[in-house]
Amino acid sequence: MTELPGFPERTGDELVDTALGGLSVLGDVPVAAHVGVFEEVLAGLERALATADGTADGTADGTADGTPDGVR
Repeated sequence: MTELPGFPERTGDELVDTALGGLSVLGDVPVAAHVGVFEEVLAGLERALATADGTADGTADGTADGTPDGVR
């Protein structure tokens, strides 16, 4: 992973480390592509969070689309 000041090389959580590893390409891609990289990293972190709280479907609240039941 790219060295970031004050940022640990590894967090100890494989899913988080994998997601954050995506930041290592920022220096190799045009600035216009950074948004896509950040979106991929965010998606990986959301999956890690969902796994940590036991919602295997990938949404933090456990619903199919991330919106509470009855709010559509």
